[in-house]
Amino acid sequence: MYQRLGQTSKKQSVTKKGDVMASEEPLLFLSDQDLEALNIQPSEVADAIESALIAKADGRLHTSPKTAILPGDGRYAMSTLAVGEDGFIVVKQVTVCPDNPAKGLPAINGAIMVMDAQTGVLRAVLGANWITAVRTAALSAVAARRLADPYAETVAFVGAGVQAHAHLAAFSEMFPLKSICVFGRGQSNVDKLCRKAREMGLDAEACTDAKDALRKADLIVTSVTLDYSIKPFLDARWLKKNAFAAITDACIPWLPDSMAAFKTVIVDDRKQELESEKPMLPYDLITGDLTELVSNQTDNDRVDRPAVFAFRGISLGDYAAATLAVRRATSIKA
Repeated sequence: MYQRLGQTSKKQSVTKKGDVMASEEPLLFLSDQDLEALNIQPSEVADAIESALIAKADGRLHTSPKTAILPGDGRYAMSTLAVGEDGFIVVKQVTVCPDNPAKGLPAINGAIMVMDAQTGVLRAVLGANWITAVRTAALSAVAARRLADPYAETVAFVGAGVQAHAHLAAFSEMFPLKSICVFGRGQSNVDKLCRKAREMGLDAEACTDAKDALRKADLIVTSVTLDYSIKPFLDARWLKKNAFAAITDACIPWLPDSMAAFKTVIVDDRKQELESEKPMLPYDLITGDLTELVSNQTDNDRVDRPAVFAFRGISLGDYAAATLAVRRATSIKA
């Protein structure tokens, strides 16, 4: 399944006398295929993220805001960094390249380094695609656990790529889903997502009208390409009163003046959003971030208006998913 590379790293240990000793330990490599084969469920990643949020609140996990660069040609490069007192440092670098599919490559590619928190020694290298997809949907799941109707039956997807599939897997584990509606530009991706839903026993249809898709849905997931030249076309005022929206695309497709229709607006990290060069939405609309939500520091009583989790992705999510995978792979190997 996975392999340990021929390269070794020196792992330090302390003897009873206090002497520091070094031992050779092979470097663990987990490809995206290896990670998927670990069969980690979305709920497990969501649980790991919640534990990481608590650790951060307690000062046991240290994170930096996500950094992003737009180098041109529609490319979007981003990096995250987190250090935990449970023994790990996790660094991720991912680049979104919209021209890649035409070259037969995934649109998103990158890598994750997992290091020893005490020594900085490299312990594992992971593919970033599986982690990015699963942790993003798991972040939505953490918010949905508290903000969505637990009896939600319908999901509307705007965008039918990797994140739509990841959210379908996560939400189908959480809710008694019966149907999905998909609105997207790429017909092949729309058809693929509908086929996947039908294989899961759900009704699925391709929607030609975004308003019709959103107004009927209990859950909404938007994951369009991170292209700021896209003209907004979604209106939050179309949503049902008890709807929950997971917005993974920096609110690019949403009409800015409609966002006030949400009563509860959660972002992944207040500081990260405040320091962002391109705010997703007016800062004064934010009612809390994910840490505050998990810590019950926000008002979640929103029966009369919909709720939204709008997020960019945070280093904490990558940390939680990557360390969970390394622990799982190591336990299997043992």
